[in-house]
Amino acid sequence: MGIIGPYFFEENERAVTVSAARYRSMIEEFFLPSLEEMNVRDVWFQQGGATAHTARDPMNLLRQRFPDRLISLRGDLPWPARSPDLSPCDFFLWGYLKSLVYVDRPRTIDHLKNNIRDAIANIPIDMLRRVDENFKKRLNQCMRDGGRHLTDVIFKTV
Repeated sequence: MGIIGPYFFEENERAVTVSAARYRSMIEEFFLPSLEEMNVRDVWFQQGGATAHTARDPMNLLRQRFPDRLISLRGDLPWPARSPDLSPCDFFLWGYLKSLVYVDRPRTIDHLKNNIRDAIANIPIDMLRRVDENFKKRLNQCMRDGGRHLTDVIFKTV
């Protein structure tokens, strides 16, 4: 269990727009090799519905690598739009990172990127396990409620 990344979309050390070609390249050259190094099995892949993510080439690659385990708009298992309660990145990761990354008020992009790298690298495994358990509880609650939003449920994230 762990986090792969971060990955910054850049060319010549400058941020670039995430296109379908850049996204596919990141998956092929960074994400999949990193996943192989982790030596995990039965991985499900979940992503948002951004156009670059759901374009034909990235989706074909993801379907090939994660057959019947692709959670995405246009994927094997469609993910409900605007469902932050069911996305660990939304209900945990982004807020947690923000609480750490901006503590020393980074003044340069390099400083910010280093803070992001450090914060991700130092997330304790036991915290990730708790987030995973919380995620499963959220999924089960959503199924018990017939897929409705989890508006009346408060979850402890860590």
